[in-house]
Amino acid sequence: MKKAGYLLLAALLSLTMLAGCQKASGETKEESTEGRTEKEEAEKEEAKDLLSGKHHVEIQVKDYGTIKVELDADAAPVTVTNFVDLAKEGFYDGLTFHRIMSGFMIQGGDPRGDGTGGSDKTIKGEFATNGVENNLSHTRGAISMARSRANDSASSQFFIVHEDSKHLDGSYAAFGYVTEGMEVVDQICEDARPTDDNGTIPSEEQPVIETVKVID
Repeated sequence: MKKAGYLLLAALLSLTMLAGCQKASGETKEESTEGRTEKEEAEKEEAKDLLSGKHHVEIQVKDYGTIKVELDADAAPVTVTNFVDLAKEGFYDGLTFHRIMSGFMIQGGDPRGDGTGGSDKTIKGEFATNGVENNLSHTRGAISMARSRANDSASSQFFIVHEDSKHLDGSYAAFGYVTEGMEVVDQICEDARPTDDNGTIPSEEQPVIETVKVID
């Protein structure tokens, strides 16, 4: 009788322990689900604030003139929204084109002026090899985001294509095209005297971006 009582007690303890384990497991799963839900909600909220359609900006370069650009937020909503937000904040005012390669592109928007700087955030790379459809091609006059090897590392640095560079398609986020002012890009490329094959321009010779004005 005593033995039977011990067996019954052991069985009850086993059931209690099993129930406790299942509860703990359930709590972990619930917490994990809540984490995913919060992330999804944050992404949805961010998507609500993204621009759509066409937008226009004017890049005023000291001693050179104005480059007018049409941005395509339908093709690259994250990229266009980021660029427009930075421009409205005055982030680009006084920065430079620090990398210039005639026949390829002019690159600017780095607060450090040496290709290593950016804003306080990075954005999703909107291009095919990163799982995002973007049909804008890197033809002459395209504006696109510079980045490191990491797909989602673009921040504030951008470049304007001097001559067709379609080999970049699918690997970089083009987000619009120059509509007026390619002669400014041509002149910048003609005047540039890079110190190496990577287009590095000495700081005192870098063309200055006076402002990036958002028209609409």
